[in-house]
Amino acid sequence: MTTILVVDDELEMRKLIELHLQKSGFDVLHAENGEEAIQMVHSISIDLILLDVMMPGKSGFEVCQELREFSSIPIIFLTALDAKTDLVKGLKLGGDDYVIKPFTAIELIARIDALLRRMGKETKDVKITKGILVNDPAGRQILSSGKKINLTLKEYELLHLFMDNEGVAFSREQLLERLWGLDYEGGTRTVDTHIKTLRLKLGTVAGRYIETVWGIGYRFEVRK
Repeated sequence: MTTILVVDDELEMRKLIELHLQKSGFDVLHAENGEEAIQMVHSISIDLILLDVMMPGKSGFEVCQELREFSSIPIIFLTALDAKTDLVKGLKLGGDDYVIKPFTAIELIARIDALLRRMGKETKDVKITKGILVNDPAGRQILSSGKKINLTLKEYELLHLFMDNEGVAFSREQLLERLWGLDYEGGTRTVDTHIKTLRLKLGTVAGRYIETVWGIGYRFEVRK
């Protein structure tokens, strides 16, 4: 069963969301603030987080930023903010989607289902093995010589794209558009930074699988 963590300082809102999620077959956990949510992610297996933006103490944006330092769990923001700059800020920090309050149960469940499908949670994705790396899309995790590599969501999505398209050269612009979206206001240096960090996390052997294609961008290829 898919486990969803609802993070909201309003008890009634948590109960209402729980009611709708349980009717749709989800297992539901609660956290009333950011600190509690972060502690739960450290100790409990969670598949998706519904994260309120406006909370006492740490805001949802701050919680998301901290979670992305060690976790790639999908995050949907629950927000009363409708300014585009605020929503873009949340996505830049690592959020995957947002729902603006007040929302209907149908809209919320649809957003959850769509994100879970995108992340491979509702499909029995086949594991992809390339060299010493194994990509498990269902669990959204990468193993290197059998050892789990802790990646952020964007790092995982980047490596997943590469492993699923071995030998294909992607320009920085293509990677930026695919993974960050057309509305992303940052430059292509974002891609270079993620590639550098990803190579370091993969180590000496697997890090070399991500090749720089001069004048174009990057390519994933396992050389014998």
